[in-house]
Amino acid sequence: MTEDDASESQTGSEQALVPLTHFGYQEVPEPEKETRVRRVFSSVAGSYDLMNDLMSLGIHRLWKRFTVDLARPRPGQAVLDLAGGTGDLAALMYRRVQPHGRIVVSDINPDMLAVGEKRLADKGMLAGVEFVEANAEELPFPDRSFDLVTLAFGIRNMTHPERALREIHRVLKTGGRVLVLEFSHPRWPGLQSLYDLYSFNILPRLGELIAKDRESYQYLVESIRRFPDQETFRAMMEEAGLARVDVHNLSGGIVAIHRGFRFD
Repeated sequence: MTEDDASESQTGSEQALVPLTHFGYQEVPEPEKETRVRRVFSSVAGSYDLMNDLMSLGIHRLWKRFTVDLARPRPGQAVLDLAGGTGDLAALMYRRVQPHGRIVVSDINPDMLAVGEKRLADKGMLAGVEFVEANAEELPFPDRSFDLVTLAFGIRNMTHPERALREIHRVLKTGGRVLVLEFSHPRWPGLQSLYDLYSFNILPRLGELIAKDRESYQYLVESIRRFPDQETFRAMMEEAGLARVDVHNLSGGIVAIHRGFRFD
């Protein structure tokens, strides 16, 4: 074997050792997924809110309001909105934690954070709000920092959602709670086939027409299908140390809110 052959063999072996994860329906090396997800959300940041309205016929606003009502943020509390991007949940919670409350909007994508910061500035809601670019799997916050953590439509894009759940548990205060709003698995008979027809035929086309990016919305549809069902995700939250985890299905299970608490 020549030196070049040995080098190529070693490189191939090293590549074989890199674990794979899913990016939609593709299998990619784990280190590559974060880069790809960043690229997707940088591409769609400017049209993200408009696309959410079009894709859900505006119903995503009701889902988020119900999440905040269930979260019950209170005056003076410290709130972490993970994958908070364009600031939807932060805007809904802002007046509920005033006076003296604190909201940290964290996202891995600076373009999404920029949209959120502008939105809250336009609403006069920047006092007591901090925007932090961070990976949810390695949060830069001390233990037991927050009374409430919210996470809407973001955990399915993470390479290791179980790590993010452990980090959420770590940064929650004793008695604190987390609410995860995410696309899930329809429960109504016959809904899955209609949902698939709409998702795979209409949504990528909307992405192409409005956001000029069919590929990113094709990924987003596929990522929804790869996300665990309600009971599997409940078990993941419990494995991360969260207690009294309950599930609230919305729109027939198209989305679900998983709520858990930290009591230790």
